[in-house]
Amino acid sequence: MTSQPPPLQEQPAARNPNPVPVLFKLSKEKPWVSYTLLGITVLVYGLQFLSTKLSTGGYDWPALLGAKINSLILAGQLWRLITPVLLHGSLMHIAFNMYALFILGPGLERFYGHKRFLALYLVGGYTGNVLSFLLSSSTSLGASTAIFGMVAAQIIFIIRNKMLFGKRTGPLLMNMGVVVAINLILGLQPGIDNWGHLGGLAGGLLFAWFAGPQYKIQPGDMGPELKDINSKHQTLWGILWSAGLFTAIVIGKFLVK
Repeated sequence: MTSQPPPLQEQPAARNPNPVPVLFKLSKEKPWVSYTLLGITVLVYGLQFLSTKLSTGGYDWPALLGAKINSLILAGQLWRLITPVLLHGSLMHIAFNMYALFILGPGLERFYGHKRFLALYLVGGYTGNVLSFLLSSSTSLGASTAIFGMVAAQIIFIIRNKMLFGKRTGPLLMNMGVVVAINLILGLQPGIDNWGHLGGLAGGLLFAWFAGPQYKIQPGDMGPELKDINSKHQTLWGILWSAGLFTAIVIGKFLVK
């Protein structure tokens, strides 16, 4: 009687004992655009405060000259579709928005770069005011349009760069979704321009999808590197598909007024 050899068993795949490191260069420059926007916005609020205290009649002249007022936009004062991002109605209002800019801005700016981040901020502010202009007759101001654009960009960044976040991707997206939902629910209260929030969110989503950073492993001088494969031309496409689309809608509004 001959003995039979034990049946062969499938062996687990051997792990690479020498994984190849991938270089990831993140800008070490200070996020000066975020801090400059914050400083300018606080300065403008200071001018608003002084205006109410020192002007005859206590008028808030910066707000009167720059807030989103539909009738004046229709009269040709188109700057009112962007200047509201620098204006605020109260100390609590500016404190909340500038805190959000301070928390979200520097991280996004390091990945986006200075110019692309500035474009994102302005696009969110612009598209938010455009949607408010189209769907709300109320006067409005505030940087929350741009803040919602930043939140949208953060969501798209996480979705398109899962390799940077690994198992944290799901929880991070859930947290961001909860933040958006809570703020939109709070925006249903009287006196809050939720159309502006939604417009900023839409503009940020469009811009980030077409122009936001997308990292892929690419060959580099020192070996494999994680590089942003989106180019300056795609930034222009992002502006076109976000701000350009909303501008076309505004032109249509003017043509049928």
